[in-house]
Amino acid sequence: MNPPMNPRGAVVIDEDGLARLSAGARMFATGAAESAHTLTLDWAGSLIGPGVELVAAEKLAPDTLCVAVSLVGSTTALGEQLPTGDEPARAVRALERRLGERAGAVVALNLAAENALVPLIAAAQLGVPLVDGDGTGRVFPLLEQTTYALGGMSPAPLALAGGSGELVLLETAGDRVEELMRPVVLSAGGWAVAACYPMAAGDLARVLVPGTVSLLLRAGEPGAPRSTAAPFGVRTLCRGRILTVEGSTGHGADVSLPSLPSSIVVQETEGLRRLVRLEAHNEIVLALADGAAVAMTPDQICMISTADGMVVDVDKAVPGLEVDVMVVKAAPVWHTDRGQRLGGLQAFGIPL
Repeated sequence: MNPPMNPRGAVVIDEDGLARLSAGARMFATGAAESAHTLTLDWAGSLIGPGVELVAAEKLAPDTLCVAVSLVGSTTALGEQLPTGDEPARAVRALERRLGERAGAVVALNLAAENALVPLIAAAQLGVPLVDGDGTGRVFPLLEQTTYALGGMSPAPLALAGGSGELVLLETAGDRVEELMRPVVLSAGGWAVAACYPMAAGDLARVLVPGTVSLLLRAGEPGAPRSTAAPFGVRTLCRGRILTVEGSTGHGADVSLPSLPSSIVVQETEGLRRLVRLEAHNEIVLALADGAAVAMTPDQICMISTADGMVVDVDKAVPGLEVDVMVVKAAPVWHTDRGQRLGGLQAFGIPL
């Protein structure tokens, strides 16, 4: 399907495109709550109007201010404490006031489920384009775990807009943003919209994972294979049935992640019939088959239910559930030494 274009020849995400983006963004999304996703989709649909222009970062004037917009906190909390609707624009405007400059474009932090739609909402509210790309190429749990940070960009100054009218500006070192932001978000009701990583379009073009919005638009077309949503490739590690879900010691690490470690054991039902152990800390970070490491972060490891094709979150894994364990290849920058330090096993407290 050819996407619509405006009179300038730029691709436009309209109502149909919104539906396809929403579907594509769920292919490998962990931590997505159904109520929150439906709410965010309806929210975006109420604002999309004639559509939002989708642009490549390099097509913008190099000095154009670009701002990353993302939902932070709990998607479950978003479904319970409804937004007033102006949170994305309010967060960006607060950051603009701090910088003394208007944003000329919005970009995603990541493109998983609701986080693919919130930047679109911001772009529609502000009347600016959405940049075709994002800052991870997959999803990581911490705000500083981005290709933007790998490229030397700081998430701060950062503005947070909460659902009850809260507006908080954070100025700190980039590696302290998560530490300071998390209690603020909890106090604001468990979720907020962040406007962060302010940067010039010339810098964004250098640090972005490009083309990922367009990729999800194609992945959301009826009949498109799930692999379309994986920009750098995907493989099925095994198909199996969950045997046990166990607690974990946390490997003795002191890491500031939002959930407790756990382990999931899957009995492979085809092929070698291996026992596959999935070590999780907010997300699955390591897969061991009969004791041998077969996949690990920074690649994304996820479980897909064979019954309905939906991603199974770590906290929803139960014995007896049949799943495909899939590995989504991370962007090449994540496999550099610096990328491994920020998004590899040691970043999750596993000294392997």
